[in-house]
Amino acid sequence: MGLFDGIIGNASEVNLEKLREEVKDLLTPHEIIKHAYKIIRDTFIFTDKRLILIDKQGVTGKKTQYHSIPYKSILHFSVETAGTFDLDAELKIWVSGSELPIQKNFNKSTNIYKIQSVLAEYVLGKA
Repeated sequence: MGLFDGIIGNASEVNLEKLREEVKDLLTPHEIIKHAYKIIRDTFIFTDKRLILIDKQGVTGKKTQYHSIPYKSILHFSVETAGTFDLDAELKIWVSGSELPIQKNFNKSTNIYKIQSVLAEYVLGKA
């Protein structure tokens, strides 16, 4: 189902060691990647400091947009779990200055509660 999941826009977890090497120029010296998910050609990265969205554009994917969202800019977020007939889980994130949420779908095998927990840890602040 991996290829099919990618085609319909579902996310899969990414190898963090390989990703660290690929995005090392984007990270601050002490920034740590905690979790990452790939949706077709795009990547959704949770670091200990911010959320980084990597959007590959065009047919070749050579043009790339890097969207950095400090956790303090996230106003609220929601998760919707997968159901019997709706096979994907959904994460919506509202960012200050934007009316529409950022929306990502994750396949049923992805633990949406874990993703929500990571996001909550950084948006709400460490206890």
